[in-house]
Amino acid sequence: MDVPVHSRYLNIASMIRERIEAGEWEPGARLPTLNDLAAEYDANRDTVGRAIALLETEGYVWAVQGRGIAVRYGTMRPRRPRGDLVKRNEQASGYSFPSASSQEVWLRHGTAVNAPATLDDPRIAKLLGVEPGTEVLRRFRVTGPASEAPFQINISWIHPRVAAIVADLDASPAAGEWLHHIENAGHWPISWMEIHRARMPSRDEAALLEIPTNLPVLEIVRVGTSGGDKKPVEVTEYVVASDRVETVHVLHRDTNAKEPWPDAGPVEGS
Repeated sequence: MDVPVHSRYLNIASMIRERIEAGEWEPGARLPTLNDLAAEYDANRDTVGRAIALLETEGYVWAVQGRGIAVRYGTMRPRRPRGDLVKRNEQASGYSFPSASSQEVWLRHGTAVNAPATLDDPRIAKLLGVEPGTEVLRRFRVTGPASEAPFQINISWIHPRVAAIVADLDASPAAGEWLHHIENAGHWPISWMEIHRARMPSRDEAALLEIPTNLPVLEIVRVGTSGGDKKPVEVTEYVVASDRVETVHVLHRDTNAKEPWPDAGPVEGS
């Protein structure tokens, strides 16, 4: 029986959805082009485009400009809760921060950088305690679990007064090892605080994370303060696709909320 033209795209979306759920295309895999899908389903390109648009709203695929149609991870993989504990890195001298605190192996995606750079962002410069335009040490890397698409962009800006301590380190050592070097040079213990906000990604960020530019990201800015002179030594910016992480915060009662409310007797009218 012929499918009505107005619902043909729903039928095609249903068939592609079933193929994704059956595992024909793994998360991160590219679907055939719209032209190839149109030929396969004997439909015009616009109809297939509507089907893909529907699957995109449902979270099955991303249509990323310049990269084609990619199968989303989405609900096929649990999100990673981000708590508030900083742990010792068990594989090396250093620290693991909340999003990397589990036992899974994280890898670097692409090239890591450890080199001087001009810090032009006034917000980051203020947090680091330098003037915009100051030359600082910049550490750049894109990381994530071994079996997945890139999880987060990490950019660390290191204050000039401590930059020489880690300037010769590998661009991508074990997690947090460079912070251990700074602490050993007289800044123990470094303390941290984080600032979280949601925003839209830049084109470069979207390309690195393999997401469309219309998917918000979670930006986490971590400020590390020296235990020696009580001034900032580093500011690290994490950028994570918003569908990949959720923050978890335990709420604590203030002193005036720790005792039960006094019994005021029965409520009138009860």
